[in-house]
Amino acid sequence: MRKELLILGAIIVVVAIGLAVGSSYYRSSLQNTRVTTNTSGNSNKPSVNPETLVRPDSHALGASDARVTLVEFLDPECEACAAFNPVLKKMLNDYAGKIRLVVRYMPLHPNSMTAATFMEAAGEQGKYWQALDLLFRKQSEWGQKHGQPTASESDTKAQFDKYAQELGLDMTKTDQAIRSRQYEAKINRDKNDGQSLGVRQTPTVFVNGRQLLGIDERQLRSMIEEELQK
Repeated sequence: MRKELLILGAIIVVVAIGLAVGSSYYRSSLQNTRVTTNTSGNSNKPSVNPETLVRPDSHALGASDARVTLVEFLDPECEACAAFNPVLKKMLNDYAGKIRLVVRYMPLHPNSMTAATFMEAAGEQGKYWQALDLLFRKQSEWGQKHGQPTASESDTKAQFDKYAQELGLDMTKTDQAIRSRQYEAKINRDKNDGQSLGVRQTPTVFVNGRQLLGIDERQLRSMIEEELQK
């Protein structure tokens, strides 16, 4: 009987050792997997195609050699974009010389194409960023809100004529750009680029190619800090 107990005890010890070794190997495998994933995620290589993310003719603010590039896909008619704009301005100020902001279009509203065209026309006259700020500030005048009827084309055009005057733009050039849809190809290209990157709503922001989930200021700052520490 004693001999049988000794044999049973030895078997239990062997099984316990086997389980311990197996568990240690499993934990080690998981750890190695996590390290590999994190190392890849923290590399300096962007997670998306840089040529699709930023085009040579994309409008940008900040130093061209900045270590961190924020790319925002926006819709001038988007209320959330207008609300998030001060946060992006704050980041540019807080990290002056270290980050730059690139704007891309993702037109999703009835007047988005006209607004983006207006911005491009203003950009040709050196007032792109002033036009963006103005459209965000006056968004309640020209933008369509959920549940409201779409404004007539003539009413919308009258609003943009007023904004062109306010910015001191060449009225003829601006009007011609809007009537001829002069920048439609560029705006649609931006939209296609965004869709290929998985952009489905605005604003969508990328930080050195990594997508910001949501529009959270703390998370954005955290991602900028992470990129600056690389």
